[in-house]
Formats: sequence, C-alpha cells, structure tokens
Amino acid sequence: MGKGRGIMHITRSIRWFSVALVMLALLSAVANAGVFISVNFGPPALPVYEQPVCPAPGYMWAPGYWAYGPDGYFWVPGTWVMAPQPGLLWTPGYWGWGGGAYFWHEGYWGPTIGFYGGINYGYGYGGRGYEGGYWRGGQFYYNQSVNNVNVTNVHNTYNTTVINNTTVNNVSYNGGTGGTTATPTAQEKTAAQQPHVAPTAMQTQHVQAASTNRQLLASVNNGKPAIAATAKPADFSAHSVVAAKSAGAPYKAPSNTAGAAHTSNFVPRPGNTPNAVSAGSSVPRPPSTYHATNATMPAATAPHPATVTPHTVTPPHPPAPAPKAPPKPPAHPQEHK
Repeated sequence: MGKGRGIMHITRSIRWFSVALVMLALLSAVANAGVFISVNFGPPALPVYEQPVCPAPGYMWAPGYWAYGPDGYFWVPGTWVMAPQPGLLWTPGYWGWGGGAYFWHEGYWGPTIGFYGGINYGYGYGGRGYEGGYWRGGQFYYNQSVNNVNVTNVHNTYNTTVINNTTVNNVSYNGGTGGTTATPTAQEKTAAQQPHVAPTAMQTQHVQAASTNRQLLASVNNGKPAIAATAKPADFSAHSVVAAKSAGAPYKAPSNTAGAAHTSNFVPRPGNTPNAVSAGSSVPRPPSTYHATNATMPAATAPHPATVTPHTVTPPHPPAPAPKAPPKPPAHPQEHK
C-alpha cells in the first residue's frame, strides 16, 4: 500500500508540474501579446517644431509622431528619454500602408537603427539611420549640428554637418498615395532581426499622458499641437513644453464615412513576432476579424497609384431596397391548428 501511494503521489506531482508548465507558457504568451491597430486613413502631416534643450547627459531624442486612439489621431510629443542601457539606439515607429489600411509599426531600442519608413522626423532622423550622435565608452556623444544641446551641461559633443539626401517634407507615413516610397536596405533588414528592447516605462507613460490630453487630438489642434515636444517624458508643464510653429500641411478632417481603427489582442507566433518579422516583407490583407498591430509589422510596399484611393475608406453599402407590401389577408382567415 505504501509503495502504491508513493507512485500515485509521484504521478500526481508530475501531472501538476505539467499543468504549471502549460500555465507558464500561456502567461508568457499573454505577456508578449500586442494590440494590433489599423486605420483606414493616414495620419496628418508632421508639425513643425523646435527641439527642446537636452536636459542632461545620457538623454536621447525620440521624435514625435501621430498615434491613434478612440477619438482619432493624437500627437505624441517628441521628447528626450534615457536609453534602457548604454549602447542602445532608438528606432522610431511609423505608419505604413499595407493590406488595405495604414498599420502602426512600433519603435524599439537596439544596437543599430532599423527601418522607420523613410520618414524625415528631423533632429538626426532624416529618413535613413541616425546622425544625431553615437555611443563610445558607455557615453553618448551628441552632434550639435542637429541637436539642441547646452555645452555647459553636456560636454560629450561634436559638430558634423549632416547632408540630407531625402526630400525634405512633413509626410508622416510610408506607402499609399502621398506617402514616402522608401524600402528597407539590407542593413535595415538585418537590424530588424537583431534583439530589440521595447519602449521604456517612461515612454509608455508619455504616450498614455498624450492620449488623455484633448489638446493633442488632430481634430482639436488641426495638425498644430500646442505641446509639440517636451524636455522629459510625460512632463507637460509650462517650462518643459515647446509648441508647434505650424502644421506640416493644411489639416484635412477625415470624411464621415471613415471607420474607426480596428484593434485586437494578438499572441505572437514564430514568424510574426517583432523580432522575427522581416522588415522588407509585404503585409497580407488581414481577415475581417483581424486588423494589425502596435507590435512591429512588416514594412509595406507602396501599391500602384492607380489602385489606391488616398485617405478614403471603402464606401458604405447602398441602402437595401424598401420591402414590398405584405399580401392582403384573405377575407376569412383560417385558424392555425
């Protein structure tokens, strides 16, 4: 009996251990899940604004961008942010056309700069790579020609003129009509396969603060946010804020037929996680129940202009024909048995 009970105890322990492993795998999958976002019309142009002064050594510039929420596009101010660890650089996120919608490609930290849609965010992010500085010996060195740095407070500086070979404009998305036409280089594709670090907690807090500030809605500020940039993440106090000088282009409100963004929880699987996706692959058309993500999606190839309707969505279905009048009942209806 004692031996039998011992075997049963061991069997029960193995069973519970197996259940624990399964639960751990599920929790890990949920922790790595992303919320995928697609929008039927592109974001406004990037506003024109000045970069605030770098607050202290070690801060790195993260350019502003248009994010999407329940009330439409809202501006996430550019800000200076501490890198999660020395040696890492920030690759900005971007909107890209693919699969019949505009998809958000999340930014990330990595040892090299990846593809960010060929978008000229300014201040070292001219569409390719980063000319704002570099790491050496655990210290970040700032290029004064593109960064607003006070040399009294920040001593690791240099001055190299940046020659911008891309068209200088305020386009905020890649692909589609009117978007940038850049495609990833071999080096950028390699960068997409390298280990990435997600945005820091302060960056996430910064986005959250922007999402709750109605001044930052494009529908309110018409593409010219009063808080275009801040000295530190989530610091929207008067002394930290820089207002936009102007909108990047005349603001055009979306039509009433434009649908809201579609979101869904998505558990990454091998081949479609942010680190495993090739930045040069095309985005397949998602099913009607699934619409892309804030995790890094493949870069979208610009479709042929003749096949794209700019900033519009599929028109609504025509109204159903009016129902015919019911037949006249008989003079003496029979009772239903």
